[in-house]
Amino acid sequence: MYLLLIRHGESVDNVAGLFAGSRDSSLTNHGVLQARRLGAHLAKRRDVIGPIKQIFTSNLQRAYHTAEAVAHAQPFTDAGMTEAQTHLEVVRLPELQEKNFGSSEGKKFGARTAASQGDAHSDSETRDSMKTRVDRFLDLYLAPVIDEYVTEDVAVVIIAHGIILGILFRELLSRYSTKQLDSVHGDTIAAWSNTGVLQAKIEPPSAEATSLEQSRHRDGLKLTVQLTNNVDHLQGLRKTRGGIGSANFDSRQRTMDSFFIPASKKRKLDDDKN
Repeated sequence: MYLLLIRHGESVDNVAGLFAGSRDSSLTNHGVLQARRLGAHLAKRRDVIGPIKQIFTSNLQRAYHTAEAVAHAQPFTDAGMTEAQTHLEVVRLPELQEKNFGSSEGKKFGARTAASQGDAHSDSETRDSMKTRVDRFLDLYLAPVIDEYVTEDVAVVIIAHGIILGILFRELLSRYSTKQLDSVHGDTIAAWSNTGVLQAKIEPPSAEATSLEQSRHRDGLKLTVQLTNNVDHLQGLRKTRGGIGSANFDSRQRTMDSFFIPASKKRKLDDDKN
């Protein structure tokens, strides 16, 4: 089974250089293009990672809109199933929200707050609090899915935020990897650009694994990291100039594709709407 940990597309707060945290910052126009590129890229990699069976995401819109773009891009080829039955559900969870920065939320990076003078994040969420959320997600949501699909060539996608993904990744390594974390200093053991992908494979240990190696795996499973912060899908993507790319995405806006739809098809679409 493949596990993909992915950060959301570019958000308005990202562009402004603000601590977003639990603020519900929306995607920019460029962030939506990143998400669509991501979805198409994962669809093309179906032969490598298998079909996506589950998508978990933060319940903040910059994450779940990215997740929905991925879900909508996936092909369904199962015979005898209706469109509704083959729809890939996006599960929104508060456990996957980004770190809450307290009084620093919405402030510029490096800005001091009146509440702290000495520590700009003195009232922000602690690592232990985030770990509690992550452990709840692992126990209640991800572990059952891993148990169901671990021997199959399928993918499970988690789309969230940079800091909480780092906590999640550390917990996954502690549960499923033989590599010890004692040599890792600090909380940052991986980094994510917007729509960056960390790809790992979770599988039963090989027949050659020693009893000591197997004892270090939770439930006898092991995790192998294959890609980190992969952004191959963004090659050639440029932000629209004039501030348009950095602007808040509005779903009512016409897409560039709409300008190239044949006139006959446009008339049919208009007839269908009437």
